[in-house]
Amino acid sequence: MIRVQQLFKRFGTFEALKYLDFEVASGESVGLLGENGAGKTTTMRVLSCFLPPTSGLVEVAGHEVVFESAAVRRKIGYLPESVPIYGGMRVEEFLKYRARLKGLRGRAVKEGVDRVLGEVDLIGRRRSLVQNLSKGLRQRVGLADALVHDPELLILDEPTSGLDPSQRREVRDLIRNLEGRHTVLVSSHILPEIEATCRRVLVIHDGRVVAQESIDSLRRLGTADRFLLRARGDLVHLEAAVARIEGLELVQSRTEDGIHELILNTEDRQDGRPQIVAAAVAAGLDVVELRAANVSLEDAFLRLIGKGDDA
Repeated sequence: MIRVQQLFKRFGTFEALKYLDFEVASGESVGLLGENGAGKTTTMRVLSCFLPPTSGLVEVAGHEVVFESAAVRRKIGYLPESVPIYGGMRVEEFLKYRARLKGLRGRAVKEGVDRVLGEVDLIGRRRSLVQNLSKGLRQRVGLADALVHDPELLILDEPTSGLDPSQRREVRDLIRNLEGRHTVLVSSHILPEIEATCRRVLVIHDGRVVAQESIDSLRRLGTADRFLLRARGDLVHLEAAVARIEGLELVQSRTEDGIHELILNTEDRQDGRPQIVAAAVAAGLDVVELRAANVSLEDAFLRLIGKGDDA
């Protein structure tokens, strides 16, 4: 559905996107995760034909975004972070207007509007003025607008931005319900939003894709070089033994009920468990447990972009 090769985008001397490479298959639900300013919105604007790339290849549904932009626009529904809706129009009136702009005619306009009003649970609000709706309901109107022409690809830029917790949950539920019927690309700087709506994540940092993983794989990536050691004995001897292992870093140490717990990192994602056990035993300690440490999705993300505790 999406093919991006060596995408580069420059604004004057500022390099916003630096040779991005990624693909999204038809029917996938993929999150574009990164801090504010990482390049997420620029990427989505290029995919949506609002910005031309400086260089590189970008295809959506087999169409190139520069030379076949009209064909691309027919295939996508785009929800920008700031939803462009007209407050003086009624919900149904606005959606019919947008449907016609997107090429729907005759009976297809009414059918498309009726369908999306049901999908976003706004049937009871079809006669309401948009300006009288809460922000959460206006976001649903924006999502209905993106869906009214039944696009193959749905591009959602920070779809829960500015919503309260209840509204965020409602929008997340709506997005999850679209999985399989549409290819969905969602951007966010909020980890729980991506985790709740997507099965795969592209991590973007400083204009570069630094990881392309499933949510579970991203967590495992964060634990690949981090271990929890639990042992009994002299803590001073244990820490000294660990310090002698080349490429091993002590991140955290605590003692509870006579058992010392150490969080250890190894360089270059090496499996340092054999050396850790050997050092502990040689120091006369009783090893209770040694395993990969639990790492939150947030920890894994921060380590990928170089802002974790071992950066």
